[in-house]
This record gives sequence, C-alpha cells and structure tokens, in this order.
Amino acid sequence: MSASNGEPARNPQWRGGTVWLTGLPSAGKTTIAIGLAERLLAEGHRVQVLDGDEVRAALSPDLGFSKEDRDANVRRIGYVAELLASHGVTVLVSAIAPYAMSREAVRDLHAARGVPYLEVHVATPVEVCADRDVKSLYAGQAAGEVRGLTGVDDPYEAPVDPDLRIPTQHQTVQESVREVRALLTARGLSGSPLGQVSTGT
Repeated sequence: MSASNGEPARNPQWRGGTVWLTGLPSAGKTTIAIGLAERLLAEGHRVQVLDGDEVRAALSPDLGFSKEDRDANVRRIGYVAELLASHGVTVLVSAIAPYAMSREAVRDLHAARGVPYLEVHVATPVEVCADRDVKSLYAGQAAGEVRGLTGVDDPYEAPVDPDLRIPTQHQTVQESVREVRALLTARGLSGSPLGQVSTGT
C-alpha cells in the first residue's frame, strides 16, 4: 500500500493497458469488447470490461447528458481504467465518449502515469447503427421520445487518428476481435497470464 496516497503499490511486472472502443450507439463496441475479453481470458490474461452504460449507472448517477456531464463521465471511466491497467489488467472500455477533448484527456492521464492506452474507433455508419438499434434509441429519437442522441441530434467527434479503425459493417465480430487482438500483440499489450478478472461490471 502506498504510504503517500493510500493507493495499492503499482506492480510494473504486470503489463496492463487500456483499450478504449469509441463509436456511435449500437456501433458494436460492447460486442467486440466482450468477444475480445472472452478470448483473452481463455488465454489466461487479466481482463476487465468497462461498459459505459453500466459504469455510468454505478459511478455517475448524478450526471446528466450535457456536454459537461458527458465529459465528466468519460474522465471517471478513464480514471478507473487507468487504475486497473496500472495494476496489470487489460482494460477494455466500451463507451461512446463523443468529444475529442475528453478522450484526449484520458489518453494524457495514461501517458502521465506511464500506462499504455489505445483508441479504437468502431466506425459503424449511423444508418447501420439505426438498423441495429439494440436499445431502441434511434426509434425513440425518430418518435420524439429521445433527445440528445449522439450522432443524430447531438455531436459525435470521430477520432482523426485512432490506433485502429474498425468498419463493422464490412466484417464479422470475430474479424473485429482478431484485429484488436493483433493490435494488442503489435503494441506489446497482450498482458501477462497471471490470473483472471471477471468481465462483469
């Protein structure tokens, strides 16, 4: 335990990192994250999925959906992700994170603490997302029941230079998982097979 700030001592022997999957609602972020987590867990790696909706409900019930609140939510998720990653966990974040500045703030946090960070843009077109409409958000927006839907009547600032861009409309989930897995290997972030952390949040 660190005497200075009460945080557990960070173990540099465990190579963790954060992979942030950003994209529109129903782009396939969580599906890819869970698929990758299952693969990494089967290989014996330490993995945690942080689903944006679940983390918001648990950590940010006080926040709404203004730009300021969305930014605050992203920063909170980023803090938790960095903390886990600094202790050897491969953290897979599936969260819209619509604004470039807040995503960059999370990257900067990781960089300042020497923790690897990768940004994956799940670049599914809004028309495809609307067809999938996993949570009926697009239908609700069209009916006037949902306001502030990212990518429709609220901005989404797509990453200009992500570490990986995935066009899910042109490939299977398995292919997308393989691409992110290959990225982890290429960046030396395959993790260390030292145990498992549940994908549940």
